[in-house]
Amino acid sequence: MPVTLNHTIVPAADHRAAARFLATVMGLAELPPAGRNGHFAPVRVNETLTLDFMAVPDAEGHHLAFDVDPATFDGILARLRAAARTARAGRRGRPHLLTKVMLFAS
Repeated sequence: MPVTLNHTIVPAADHRAAARFLATVMGLAELPPAGRNGHFAPVRVNETLTLDFMAVPDAEGHHLAFDVDPATFDGILARLRAAARTARAGRRGRPHLLTKVMLFAS
């Protein structure tokens, strides 16, 4: 059996909001809460991998890199730009860094 990554924990100040944001901009499935008392907010990346967001105090950045085809890249970029406009409008026009996501078009 080949080695595959099943899941990884992604720390977040608000795990459900972070999972929803990533699922929305990446076009991924946000799964129902998991773990005892729903302390994980999983996002299905592919057949074998979920990103399990978990609320932690003083959450720090987490580096995630995705390889996507050009059409998927364009869709993700459009959704990120729309989300950034919404965030700026919600903060009275002040720029606000939502997340750092690296995408590689193949």
